[in-house]
Order: sequence, then structure tokens, then C-alpha cells
Amino acid sequence: MNSQMQSTVEALIASGKGILAADESFPTIEKRFKALGIQSTEEARRAYREMLFTTPRLSEYISGTILFDETMHQRSTDGIPMAEVLAKRGIIPGIKVDKGTVALAAFAGEKITEGLDTLRDRLIEYRELGARFTKWRAVITIGDHIPTRTCIDVNAAALAQFAALSQEAELVPIVEPEVLMNGSHTMERCEEVASTTLRSVFVALFKQRVVLEHMLLKTGMILPGEEHPAQAEVELVAETTLRCLRRAVPAAVPGIVFLSGGQSDEVATQRLNAICRAAVPWKLSFSFGRALQAPALTIWKGFSNNVAAAQEALRHRAQCNSFALQGKYSAEMETRHT
Repeated sequence: MNSQMQSTVEALIASGKGILAADESFPTIEKRFKALGIQSTEEARRAYREMLFTTPRLSEYISGTILFDETMHQRSTDGIPMAEVLAKRGIIPGIKVDKGTVALAAFAGEKITEGLDTLRDRLIEYRELGARFTKWRAVITIGDHIPTRTCIDVNAAALAQFAALSQEAELVPIVEPEVLMNGSHTMERCEEVASTTLRSVFVALFKQRVVLEHMLLKTGMILPGEEHPAQAEVELVAETTLRCLRRAVPAAVPGIVFLSGGQSDEVATQRLNAICRAAVPWKLSFSFGRALQAPALTIWKGFSNNVAAAQEALRHRAQCNSFALQGKYSAEMETRHT
């Protein structure tokens, strides 16, 4: 067993701590900035992420942060590399290494994630820049006659190759097969697709000789499509999500971190809280992007005089989710900042 990867895994899933996903692509962060009247320049993106990373006491609730390639190469106002800014605050720097999705040839409406061709060399560079873990996202869309088994299997194979290359570079891979919330599908359909996807992913990981003890799974909760007329109760989401995971994820995987996937910040926390009350063979945690950042971004709006208030909002969301990991979150906490 590799002791460096083992220590990284243990630190990432430390009790009461989760992962901040700050790895938005250029189009995604531009969309979020534009909604608030912020111009998406390199300097604005740098300033925003520095604001997030330097939040006081963030390491009490956040164990690691996933960076985007641009951010990994940037420096803080004081000239310190961003990965080092995080490391000095007790937060492990990680890096999103996929290059986004493109249309899957001959399969309308389905996507494949790119970036394997240059990955081995890029992993060496990222490790030298301070990264200790990696992330690769595959997207599975539910619609009429999709996903196909081909789409699921080729994405699973890519995830497995990514994970093997990451472990070769002594970096802990976070394997993320995301079943999208887009659409009007039922909760039962989501569970069916998620189960099939997870089983395919773990078959591929086994074939690729990935060490399960040195990886984390990032996955979504089992939910009806966002356009479905009936949204599920919190307890039903927890029950269904846990059933799916127990049937598909080997106990050798040390931790599962949930993505927010477009859920609102408070709803994601409520559902996380219900899920984490269960007894399971893995450590459960979160790896939220928008559900952690949204309040802070709304307050910041690109102005330096809003930094302190924005950081307080981020810390508060992280603290609420920390309580949720312990099954101790309550709605009253939303009005109590500490």
C-alpha cells in the first residue's frame, strides 16, 4: 500500500470535513459571473478563487479543494502559488484533469469525456505544482432511449484509465460518474441508470487494476429529474440513494463524496444530513461546488470590499455541511453564523 496516497485519502475523508469543488470550466464560471454582472477575466477568476481559498477557519470544515488548470498555474496577490495558499491553510490541493465532454460519435444526445491522451505528462506537472489528488468527471444523460450501454461503458473505461494513471503518479483519483438531473425522468429511472453506471465503473476499475483503497467515488444522489412534477422527500432520497450505493459500490472503497449537481445549497445539505445518518461501510462526505459557493459569489460580486462577508457566507455553508456529515444539521443553523 502506498503510504502517501493512503494518508491523502484519510485526510480527505476526515470526520466532519468535505471537499470544495472550485474547478469550474471557463464556460461555467463565465455563466455564473455573468448572472451577477461580473466580467469573466483571468484576474477576476483569480481574485474570486483567492477569496474562497483564504477564508478564515475554512480548514475546520474543508479537507481538500479541487482546482481548475488555470488556477493551478496562478498565484495569490502575495505571489504565492494557489496550491501552496491552500496547503499552508491545512487544505489539500487537488486538480480536475479531464478536458470536458464532447459528443459521443454515432450516439445522439450522449457524451464522452476527453483528456486521456496527454494525461500521463500532465499528472507529473500537477504533482510538481503541489496537487495530491485528481478528479475526472463523466456525464450520463437520461432521456428517450438513453443512456445506451455503449455510452456507459466507454465512459467507465475512461474513468478507469484516468484512475490508473493517477495512481501511477501517486495521486489519489476521485472517480466521478455523474448521472445528470436534467430531464423529467422518475426517481426509479435515476436509480436504475445510476446502478448500471456504478456497476460498469467498478468492473472497469477492476480490469484496470486500480487499487480501490486509494481512490474516492464522487457521485450524485438518487433524484427525479429536475423537470419531474413530483420532487422527492428528503428521507426517500436518502433511502433510495443508500440502497443504490450498497448494491453497487464495493466496501473496499474508503469514501464516497456527494456532488450537489444543481441542487440548491440548503436542499443539498438537508439531503446530505439524512443520508449520513445511516450506517455504511464507507466514509460519507461531500464535494460541492455551487452548493458551497453560491451565497459567497452572490455577496462578492467582484468587489474587494465584499470579501469578508462573502468568506463568512462560504464558511457558514461549509459548517452546515460539516454538521450534516454528522447527521446533526438542522434548519435553525441557517440563521446562526459562527
